[in-house]
Amino acid sequence: MIVTIASGKGGTGKTSLAVNLARTLERTRDTPVQLLDCDVEEPNAHLFLTGTPLGEETINIAVPDFNPDKCDACDKCVDFCQFNALASVGKTPLLFPELCHGCGGCMLVCPQDAIREKDYRIGVVKTARAGSITLKSGCLDIGVSLASTLVHALKERLEDGITTILDAPPGTACQAVATLRGSDFVVLVTEPTPFGLHDLTLAVDTVRALDLRFGVVINRVGVGDDRVQRYCAAEDIPILLEIPDDRRVAEAYSRGELIVDALPDYLAHFAQLWHNIAHHAALEVAA
Repeated sequence: MIVTIASGKGGTGKTSLAVNLARTLERTRDTPVQLLDCDVEEPNAHLFLTGTPLGEETINIAVPDFNPDKCDACDKCVDFCQFNALASVGKTPLLFPELCHGCGGCMLVCPQDAIREKDYRIGVVKTARAGSITLKSGCLDIGVSLASTLVHALKERLEDGITTILDAPPGTACQAVATLRGSDFVVLVTEPTPFGLHDLTLAVDTVRALDLRFGVVINRVGVGDDRVQRYCAAEDIPILLEIPDDRRVAEAYSRGELIVDALPDYLAHFAQLWHNIAHHAALEVAA
């Protein structure tokens, strides 16, 4: 099963939930787990799941490479590009590789066969192992805007048949949607504040538009009010877990420790979370 941990806003505890759930599955189910850190602009799961590095793979996209001897400056490629990655300048078009999405359309429309493709690096995928947890992290190069492309590349390296947790980027932008697609279940992490509720409603609209099964985890219960609980009840959204506003959790997080390692009493809560995820996923499948 592929479970995506997502949130409508940053700072709700999404990554903390993902890494602790992975550790809980490793301990309670004695089964391999893979965790993909799809927050490629700010990957941080490795800060909590320290392990043995297994390698790093460079991710490239194919960008156009012009043959000036063949190009007659017809500009058909420039007109075709919807991302403004090509500009008509001089004998051959000027390429802005940071805007190119590697679709290859310019090469197809060139009547002179003057375009070939070359690699353009956008980032890396790092793999590490911590116990029976395999962590794959996407890391977008500085100045590159193709977060969704790197997310797709990261998900292509997912190993079938293994319980998988995806740590999604916060929000509802393209890279978050790219992470959510194909999930068997989505856990939306929020907090009991006005901002938390507002951004939760945006995330709910997104997963419903993608026709994905989902539930909610409320973090830091006690800092706000019960408006998130009332919203979930009105929308018939299952609340999978409520995590109290516990200073001990914040202290463990600040030390880079997993909650279930520093506070063993929380292991049962995260085990119950997985039980609730499996239960509601099965209910939806049966329906």
